[in-house]
Amino acid sequence: MGDVAMTVPVLRAFVQQYPELKITMVSRPFFKPFFEGIPNVSFFAFDEKQRHKGFFGLLRLFQDLKGLKIDAFADLHNVLRSKVVRILFFLSGKKVAFVDKGRAEKAALTRAENKIFKPLTTMFERHVKVFEQLGFKVELSNPTFPEKAVLDKEISVLIGENNQKLIGIAPFAQYDSKVYPLDLMQEVINELVEEKNHKILLFGGGKKEIELLDSLSKGKENIVVVAGKIKFQQELQLISNLDVMLSMDSGNAHIAAMLGVKVITLWGATHPFAGFSPFNQPLENTLTADRNLFPKLPTSVYGNKKVEGYEEAMRTISQEQVVSKIKSLL
Repeated sequence: MGDVAMTVPVLRAFVQQYPELKITMVSRPFFKPFFEGIPNVSFFAFDEKQRHKGFFGLLRLFQDLKGLKIDAFADLHNVLRSKVVRILFFLSGKKVAFVDKGRAEKAALTRAENKIFKPLTTMFERHVKVFEQLGFKVELSNPTFPEKAVLDKEISVLIGENNQKLIGIAPFAQYDSKVYPLDLMQEVINELVEEKNHKILLFGGGKKEIELLDSLSKGKENIVVVAGKIKFQQELQLISNLDVMLSMDSGNAHIAAMLGVKVITLWGATHPFAGFSPFNQPLENTLTADRNLFPKLPTSVYGNKKVEGYEEAMRTISQEQVVSKIKSLL
């Protein structure tokens, strides 16, 4: 989800700077709402379960896209399936370009010994380089964002009167090594809800996460568990209206950032230096685990590598730090 969300600010800048061009975004149907409202961007749903499944499905995908009279193919993912389609376009005489994910640099950043700890090229800059290979220079220094969405009645009923500061909290991530300890998150929430002009909206998904969110919100009036109660497109509407989003290194951070919302991210096994910090957010909005105590950090790019003794690294981000940072942005 985060990978797809990170393409949105670049596409917004691209079509604004080249209004005569048309982009067809190819992705899973679930992500279509990300691109709605962006001028000159149409969405093509990749049907991974039926029509575009397997190698012959990719041949059908190529034929489907070829029928749209594509002039160039920009591969912003650079995985096996996109490579196949890219090669087919190349062989048909079209100009192609693909993202360099900088795997060697990331390996140097995350290795335990002889670590090279320095900021790497961001994914947004890497996407820009893809378009440069196709002959289009894209400038990201003056980004534009969509207007705050008008909340529909269902959302308004769910969150109540919107005369408070809306604080979104997305406390989960794909891997445990990127999740802030829930007892500390509970303390963050407890302090924030003491101020009656704060309304906390908790985001997540799945039965287990919803149960944990319910426990975090139990007995508190100005907290709403959003997870499981509204559709994804409605979640996007709601996120666009937040005053600030607190998130792990996860897709929710990138969704909020692509909508122009202030984002605070908490980092455990991963680190913003790998290039996945949310778009247009200052580095001081990224709170990282203490590398003096845990010098091997970051231990991986995605948080999928467990390192013995580093399970509690995120406890070095104090709840006071988190609350102070949120309040400073409100």
